[in-house]
Amino acid sequence: MQRVFVSGKVQRTGYRDWAVRKAQELGLTGWVRNLNDGRVELLVVGEDEAVVAMAEACREGSEHSRVDHVEALPADERAPKGFTKRFTA
Repeated sequence: MQRVFVSGKVQRTGYRDWAVRKAQELGLTGWVRNLNDGRVELLVVGEDEAVVAMAEACREGSEHSRVDHVEALPADERAPKGFTKRFTA
């Protein structure tokens, strides 16, 4: 389980929709949301290999995004069902 923070041009680029599709493709659960400071935050839960693959994929992002930095940190949070978009925090 990881909490991933992505910075760059990642809001208003389809990044969250891309993240939902990618996470579902990898069989992950969790969520993605925009942060008020311009970053995107993800909670990624699943098999270790798939979690690492998602963190790596976040470096590429959606077609219209420009990722400058990805920070992945261990997380200890209750695992949600599915992978969803959340409101901005």
